[in-house]
Amino acid sequence: MQLRSTHEVCRPLFFLVVAGVLLLPNANAASCKTGSQMTVAQRDALASAARTLAHDVQSGNTQALRDNTLPAVAADFSGIAASANNLKPLMQNATITVEELYLLDASGESAGAAQTDFYCGTRIVTIDIPNLPPGKYALAILHATGVSQPQQLSLILSETGENHWVLAGFFSNRMIEAGHDGLWYWARAREYAQKKMNWNAWFYYQTAISLLRPAPFLSSPNFEKLQQEANRARPENLPEATQPVMLNMEGSTPVELTTVNISGAFGGLDLEVHYIPSTAQLAQLHDPVAARKQAIAVMTALLAQHPELRSGFRGLWVRADQGGGSIYALDLPMDQIATVATPAPTAH
Repeated sequence: MQLRSTHEVCRPLFFLVVAGVLLLPNANAASCKTGSQMTVAQRDALASAARTLAHDVQSGNTQALRDNTLPAVAADFSGIAASANNLKPLMQNATITVEELYLLDASGESAGAAQTDFYCGTRIVTIDIPNLPPGKYALAILHATGVSQPQQLSLILSETGENHWVLAGFFSNRMIEAGHDGLWYWARAREYAQKKMNWNAWFYYQTAISLLRPAPFLSSPNFEKLQQEANRARPENLPEATQPVMLNMEGSTPVELTTVNISGAFGGLDLEVHYIPSTAQLAQLHDPVAARKQAIAVMTALLAQHPELRSGFRGLWVRADQGGGSIYALDLPMDQIATVATPAPTAH
């Protein structure tokens, strides 16, 4: 199973990763200050720089954004520019607020250190950065709200002079999916898990994770708790690109399910199901009538095996794949997909 990514990673200066588990700080860990631990001058300068960069995104002023970017990052700016342009219509009338600030001091670290670890505040927000040159950095998390699609921005900043900050990495993440925030999905996931409706629980947990995590290099005790709950609810035989699952269909050759994603493209929460057709099924996809019938058969078989999906999702979006892309796709709401008896179990 692959969840569709929600983060825009725009050519950050450093490759940032999250530790798999929370570790106790060690002697080599660099220091971190939260906003409340900074001096007024530090906090004001950092917040002002972050707002300026966010307003450049909001107004579509990519040239100003580039002018305030670290030269090594600005040299290959196309990724940041594209993401900023995509965000402009979503943020155009939004209210920008600075939610969290972290001052990351690695100035005392040795050059060429394999990894620099930051442990921030009493909540122990963890940030792990490999191959980080000595220096002072910061993370600013901002919200763009008051619009139909609220966004989170996570900006990695580099200090080039005293209290002078420029952009070194840029990440964005939506805050709402199908009209609900991450806490709502977390609560619903727990309800499904209690009812042993693990397919629904798993995908609701994954949606909560994607909405509540501002950027992929952050971790915290609350996030670890959410991840642990999700892992306990993970159903067996989830299709994955490296481990597809065969779906038996009544009166037809089984299809190979490769991935199941979350999609909000049609307003509600849908499951996007990818499958690889057999040679005979591939030939049918050239006929629009036969292709639609085949896609509906995939939907019907999946719902027969996992009827709980009807209560958790608006509909199914089925994609027949060949090579690196889809050659046929169909989306239907649940009430337009017939109910049939449960077919034979899937085979591997």
